[in-house]
Amino acid sequence: MNPFQKNESKETFFLPVCTEEVPPRPPSLPKDPPPKICGSNYPLSIAFIVVNEFCERFSYYGMKAVLTLYFLYFLHWSEDTSTSVYHAFNSLCYFTPILGAAIADSWLGKFKVLSLVGLSLIALGTGGIKPCVAAFGGDQFEQKHEEERTRYFSVFYLSINAGSLISTFITPMLRGDVQCFGGDCYALAFGVPGFLMVIALVVFAMGSKMYKKTPPEGNILTQVVKCIWFAISNRFKNRSGGITKRQHWLDWAAEKYPKQLIMDVKALTRVLCLYIPLPMFWALLEQQGSRWTLQATRMNGNLGFIVLQPEQMQVLNPFLVLIFIPLFDLGIYRLVSKCGINFSSLRKMAVGMILACLAFAVVAVVEIKINEMAPPQPGPQEIFLQVLNLADDEVKVTVLGDENNSLLAESLKSFQKMPHYSKLHLKTKSKDFHFHLKYHNLSVHTEHSVEEKNWYSLVILEDGKSISSMMVNDAENITTNGMTAVRFVNTLHKEVNISLGTDVPLNVGEDYGVSAYRTMQTGEYPEVHCKTEDDDFSLNLGLLDFGAAYLFVITNSTNQGPQAWKTENIPANKISIAWQLPQYALVTAGEVMFSVTGLEFSYSQAPSSMKSVLQAAWLLTIGVGNFIVLAVAQFSSLVQWAEFILFSFLLLVVCLIFSIMSYYYVPIKPEDIQDPVDKQILHIQRNMINLKTKNTKL
Repeated sequence: MNPFQKNESKETFFLPVCTEEVPPRPPSLPKDPPPKICGSNYPLSIAFIVVNEFCERFSYYGMKAVLTLYFLYFLHWSEDTSTSVYHAFNSLCYFTPILGAAIADSWLGKFKVLSLVGLSLIALGTGGIKPCVAAFGGDQFEQKHEEERTRYFSVFYLSINAGSLISTFITPMLRGDVQCFGGDCYALAFGVPGFLMVIALVVFAMGSKMYKKTPPEGNILTQVVKCIWFAISNRFKNRSGGITKRQHWLDWAAEKYPKQLIMDVKALTRVLCLYIPLPMFWALLEQQGSRWTLQATRMNGNLGFIVLQPEQMQVLNPFLVLIFIPLFDLGIYRLVSKCGINFSSLRKMAVGMILACLAFAVVAVVEIKINEMAPPQPGPQEIFLQVLNLADDEVKVTVLGDENNSLLAESLKSFQKMPHYSKLHLKTKSKDFHFHLKYHNLSVHTEHSVEEKNWYSLVILEDGKSISSMMVNDAENITTNGMTAVRFVNTLHKEVNISLGTDVPLNVGEDYGVSAYRTMQTGEYPEVHCKTEDDDFSLNLGLLDFGAAYLFVITNSTNQGPQAWKTENIPANKISIAWQLPQYALVTAGEVMFSVTGLEFSYSQAPSSMKSVLQAAWLLTIGVGNFIVLAVAQFSSLVQWAEFILFSFLLLVVCLIFSIMSYYYVPIKPEDIQDPVDKQILHIQRNMINLKTKNTKL
C-alpha cells in the first residue's frame, strides 16, 4: 500500500465537513478591489507586509545567531546549558502565538495586534506577529486569486530568509570584529536588530490605509474550547444505546452552538490531528542555531578565500532557501507534475521529513570524524604532562614512580618542549610526583602535586647557575570552543601588560610569571602591543588558528628586543567547516518542502474565522519541537553523535506515522466549510462583479 495515496472514500474524522441549510441573510454589495502591484493580481498592501516581515526576521534571526555563543563565551555557561536556554527561548517565542492568535481573532484584529502588541513589545512580539502576519497577508487576496495567494506564501518565506541571510552574516561580524566594553561587542550585535524592529513598525504602519482588515469575530479560541468541551460532555451524558448516533462527535454540540461554528471546529480539529507528529521535524531543524553551531566551533573555518566564524555557517540555511524556493516551485514541482505524479502538500511535507532524517545522519558522521581528530582527554586517575625547557642548555628530565622507577625520560634542548603530552597513571585521585633534572653536571630533585583528569606543563627555569622548575595547570585549555586560547610566561625582570584587542590588558608578572588563558578570535597577529614600566614593544604572535591553545614565552636574549617563543599545546581544528555544507543542503531542502508547504496548507484548510488560530497552532508545533531538544539536552546522557542518530531515527518513525495519517486525510476546499448563505452571497457578488465588468465594457 502506498502511504502517500489519498483515499477519498474512507469515512473517518479526517473527512471534510458537510454543510446544512440555514436561514438566508441579505447579501452585501462587493467593495472596490484594492490597488494592485504593476497591473498584476497582487494587492499593493502585500509589499508593506513583506518588507515588514523582512525587517522583523532580520531582527529575530540576527539576535538568535549570536545567542548560543553569547551564553557560551560571555556568560561562560556549559554547552548543554547554552543549548537548553537557547531552545527554551525559542519555545517561548512559539508558544506565545496562541495568546496572540486569540487576541487577533477575538479582540483587536490582526492589524492592531501586529502594530500594537507584536512590534511594540519585542519580548512578546513574536507571539503577536507570528500567528497573524502570514494569515494577514493571505487575507489581502480576493477569493478568485487563489493561485497568486499560494505564490504569496513562497514570497513571504523568501522575505523571511532574506532577512535571516543578511542578519546571520552581519550580526556575527558586529560581535567579533568590533570591540566594546572590554570584549566582543554583543551590545552592537543585539542593538542593530533592535533598530530594525523600529523600521519594521514604520514600514508596516505606512501601508495602514491599503490593508484589507478582517474584523475580529468574538473570542473564537474560547468558543472553540467551550464547543469541544460541551460536545464531549454531552456525548458522555447521552451514551445510552437508545439515543440516535450522530455523524460526527462534534455534532453533539448542536444543542447549544451554531452550526457554522461546529463546522469550523470540525475543520480545525481535522488539521490539528495532522499537527500532532510535526514537532519532531522542528526539533531537528531548530538545532542549526545550537548543536550545529557548537559543532562548528570544533571545526576549522578558514576556507582559503574567506574565514567564517562558527555562527556564520547558519547563513547557509537562508541562502539555500532563497535558491531552493524558486528551484522547487519553477523546476522540480513542475517536472514532477508533468510526469503525472500527484505531489500533494502532505506528500511534500513527508519527503521534507525524510530529507531532515538524512541531514542528521550526515551530522552524526561529521561528529564522529571530529571526535577522531580531537586530542584525547585524561580519564579517572590519569593526567597529561608535557615539559618545557626554558634553560640555556639541554636538560634531561626523568619522572620517577613510587619505587624510583622511571615513568618518563626525555632530553630537551634549550627552548624546546616535548612533541606532545604524555599520559601518566595515578593510583589515587591525587599524587606527588618526583622529578629528576640533569643539567650540565648538576642533578636537581624536585616534587610536584597533581590531580586526576588534568593537563600539566612542567616548566624548567634558569636559577643563576642552576635550574628549578614549576608546575603549571593547563586544565583551562582542555577546550577552547572554537576560539583561540593564549597564555604567556614572562622571563623578563619587569611586569608586562599585553594588549590583545580588548579594553582590559593582560598582566604577566616578572621573573617567570604565568598568565591566565585568554580566548581570542582567530587570525593573524603580527604586532601585539606590550608595555613595561619603562618600555613599549610589540610581539609577533603569528597565526592563531581555530580551536588551538598556545603558550608564548616572552624572552629578551637577542639584540632585537623582547621576542615571543610560540608553542602549541592543543592543535588547531583539522576538519574543515565546509563539511557542514551537505547537512545544511539536505535540511534546507527538507525545510522548503515542509515549512513553505505547511504554511500554505494551514491557511487553505482553516475556516475564515480561525486562520490565525491555526497559524498559531502551526507555530506551536515549533515551540514543542524546541522543548523536545531542551529535554534531551538536559536529561540525555548520550554522546553527541549518538544523540544526532537518535533524533534522525525518531523523525523517521514520526514520518511513517504522518504518512499513514495523510493517507486518510482528504484536503478540503474553502467552500466545503462555508455557510450556505455565504456561498449564496459569494455567488451574488460574482454576478454583480461580472455585470459591472460588462457595463464597463459597454
